[in-house]
Amino acid sequence: MAGAAGETAPAGSPEDNFQHGTGFVMTEPTGGRVVSLDAFRGLTIAAMILVNNPGSWSHVYAPLAHAEWHGWTPTDLIFPYFLFIVGVALPFSFSRRLAEGTDRGRLFRHVIRRSLILIGLGLAMRAIPDFDLFDMRLYGVLQRIGLVYCAAAALYLWGSARVRWTAVGVLLFGYWALVAGDLSPDGNLGARLDRLLMGDRLWQGTWDPEGLLSTLPAIGTCLLGIFCGEWLRSERSGVAISRGMWIAGASLVVLGLAWDTVFPINKNLWSSSYVLFSAGTALLLFGAMYWLIDAKRWRGAWVMPFVVYGMNSIAVFVASGMFAKMLARIPVGGDGGMSLSAWLYENAFRSWAGNYGGSLAFALAQVLFWLGIMWLLHRRGIYIKT
Repeated sequence: MAGAAGETAPAGSPEDNFQHGTGFVMTEPTGGRVVSLDAFRGLTIAAMILVNNPGSWSHVYAPLAHAEWHGWTPTDLIFPYFLFIVGVALPFSFSRRLAEGTDRGRLFRHVIRRSLILIGLGLAMRAIPDFDLFDMRLYGVLQRIGLVYCAAAALYLWGSARVRWTAVGVLLFGYWALVAGDLSPDGNLGARLDRLLMGDRLWQGTWDPEGLLSTLPAIGTCLLGIFCGEWLRSERSGVAISRGMWIAGASLVVLGLAWDTVFPINKNLWSSSYVLFSAGTALLLFGAMYWLIDAKRWRGAWVMPFVVYGMNSIAVFVASGMFAKMLARIPVGGDGGMSLSAWLYENAFRSWAGNYGGSLAFALAQVLFWLGIMWLLHRRGIYIKT
């Protein structure tokens, strides 16, 4: 292992790489890849699978369910963490190619292509197998990721750091000014705009957590991730980088909680206070993972499951979502029977773990099942990218 934090082992030495028995190799941050970023992405995706796949939606422990409206639970932090991670990765994706003279327009065409693929995947997940194209919900998680990624990438490619900080301020304060007043589920400006554009093709009929207007502050989440990515690429030592992430994270949490007093933390609205609070907690958690994995190089077997998930994140999100839909649609015991997912919950989990314990065990089984699938892909060097 490397000695003091921030030191780099000689190129080609055993310390220069993170190796595992599977043949998995990752270089040091100075060599190009930040292992903790893959692990943080993997932890986020694993958490997303966990909360999206309970055995019974009627029996979910409170921390694994979303806040009903104002407020937050750990589950409410998962989606903004992923958008934050998208931002962190952008400087790593583009900086070297820009330094080599790659045309910004060419890079942005690639961004548009990836964004359209993400949006298309989100729509396909919604459409299959019914293909009720004129009635189905058009908003969704992947659609928001695609839109946010495209906007944040444009600001990174053509905007300076000052421009991006200005954009964060305009997005957060501008959004607050727009929605101030009625913050109720049906009465807020975003919900009214979505009903005007989509009618009742919304998640809750009258409002949608991935609506159009709330996508604007979500761009701010991604931009804050970009600043973190630029900080990670600095020449500072690993310990100094971690310390800076913790200080920034704690500051954003405090600012978010202060803003919460006048503009409540709310995932469904993606409120400006929620942007600061969620980005702050992301920095605190990611900073700890960076300190352990990249600065101190404590890279035991515990890291690998998260990294395996993180390197096929979109693929496992889509596959697990479609698999869950399939389980919910396969009948057991004829047309009047229960779905296969309900049958598995009742007979394989609830029977021995009870209502809530069985529901959680069912979700954990999904996480382990998909970890096994992703591990097989990883062993074969298969990484599905958009």
